[in-house]
Amino acid sequence: MREEDALIGAQLEDACLTLDELSRACAAPPDWVIEHVREGLLPVAGESPSAWRFGSRDLLRARQMLRFERDFDAVPELAALVADLFEELHELRAQLRRAGFE
Repeated sequence: MREEDALIGAQLEDACLTLDELSRACAAPPDWVIEHVREGLLPVAGESPSAWRFGSRDLLRARQMLRFERDFDAVPELAALVADLFEELHELRAQLRRAGFE
């Protein structure tokens, strides 16, 4: 799948994307998403691929992981760890802003 084919748009907190929608939004093949879910690297709601639903945070995570894998030739586990660290950094910065320190 080409990056130009990716879905681009505003993220909604309550968005629920199907496997195919997430795949298109990331410009990644569905097999990439399935592999990362089965390895526990990408969270999902639902029991089977046809019932899987992904939120906007999952979309961000998947895009980050895919970018790390492509741009830096990172193994999936490392890409997931870096995505975790970026999410934690984002949360810590939000806490600092709420506390008036940034």
